[in-house]
Amino acid sequence: MGLGHEKIEKNVGLLAVLTAVAVSLGGLAEIVPLMYQAEAIEPLPGVEPYPALELAGRDIYIREGCYNCHSQMVRTLRFETERYGHYSLAGESVYDRPFQWGSKRTGPDLARVGGRYSDDWHRVHLVDPRAVVPESNMPAFPWLQTTPVDGAQVTVSMQALQHLGDPYTDEQIEQAASDVRGKTELDAVVAYLQGLGRHAPRGAAAASEAAAAAEPAGNPSGEG
Repeated sequence: MGLGHEKIEKNVGLLAVLTAVAVSLGGLAEIVPLMYQAEAIEPLPGVEPYPALELAGRDIYIREGCYNCHSQMVRTLRFETERYGHYSLAGESVYDRPFQWGSKRTGPDLARVGGRYSDDWHRVHLVDPRAVVPESNMPAFPWLQTTPVDGAQVTVSMQALQHLGDPYTDEQIEQAASDVRGKTELDAVVAYLQGLGRHAPRGAAAASEAAAAAEPAGNPSGEG
């Protein structure tokens, strides 16, 4: 055994090949189960593909780079759950393409921000952040209140997501442009923010049920 090991160490080419084989086998052992696990993840109760207005708001949120300062993932740490609420579960992000988990927090995490503030608060905050949070360093987005939502773009987005597997019906896609007609981008972003975390577990019993539901797939708020 010792001589064989010494031979491998002294043969650079053989060592490189065997190292590559070992790394490949280890990688496959880690990655393949995750591929099947991802297919098994089910949405939490109540989680459905984004309605047209919320989907438009999400696209604007990404366009404006909000993810650069706000994460959407509550870690399984006590100081996080006490501040933001129940830790994030994979079943919440089934229809997020791409997901907005992130790690950068110049501003607070937004995973549980839905319902914490009124629509009017969000509107003022987005147009003039320091009007409601004097110490905020968040940029203002005044153009959102005068820019109409592009119904054609929302329709295209829903069609693409349907092709990727999101269960949008043809009727929902046909109705999308009408659903956002007369709405501004500010309306859309507020709708998106108000929907975040609405279906997250609440209370010990709900948390236990959510954890049990997520188990087969592998156990995986304020504003600034």
